[in-house]
Amino acid sequence: MLRLLVMLLALASCARMPVPAALPPNFTSILPVSCKQVLHVTAADDQSTSAQLRMLQCASTGTWSVVGETIPVRIGRHGLAWGAGEPVLPAAAGVRIKKEGDGCAPIGIFRITQAFGSEAAPSGIKLPYLHCTSHHFGIDDVRSRFYNQIVDDREVACDWTNPETMTPSSGCYKLGAVIAHNPQNRPGLGSCIFMHLWQGETIPTSGCTAMSEPDLRKVLTWLDPAADPRLVQLVDPR
Repeated sequence: MLRLLVMLLALASCARMPVPAALPPNFTSILPVSCKQVLHVTAADDQSTSAQLRMLQCASTGTWSVVGETIPVRIGRHGLAWGAGEPVLPAAAGVRIKKEGDGCAPIGIFRITQAFGSEAAPSGIKLPYLHCTSHHFGIDDVRSRFYNQIVDDREVACDWTNPETMTPSSGCYKLGAVIAHNPQNRPGLGSCIFMHLWQGETIPTSGCTAMSEPDLRKVLTWLDPAADPRLVQLVDPR
């Protein structure tokens, strides 16, 4: 079913110039015209906990090309589930929908809104950057008005329990980026989806997309907010 869905995306309206045959299927046909950078992540199937990331860039001619080499990444410990992204894509019949705490990484197209980390000011990053301290938390409590947001507890009144610290002892948030999954912050659809450092090349995540520090720095310095970048995360249609 997921393989069929990817092929259907190629038939979507608002078509732009085709991707060269060496690149993935034409998911680019439904991207906003403003999007000129894509992190394209593909997994072998929806149960996989590992995937491959490629950086794709659109030239002024509308032609897309691959930038750099393929990057190995780890994804959710329970694989992939259909997520809430932008543009909104209807879930295929029979495909599980991402929910809070399910351990799945989201399938779909998602804005990459900002970088973050425990470093005060990493060099070369063009995305808006949030320097996280012990006061910063990712809120996954569905009862909180700050659900699916990073907050500073010095600035807002606490109405949550068991938040996700943005300076964990594992160091996985030393550097990262916010993936705009569930941008309307609807309770229960999943929260705090990031791109961050992996805890090991064989260790899956709770739903994020993780990679080595050299690779993550390469990706983050390449991303440019002027290119309206997106994460496109799918099952490989081959």
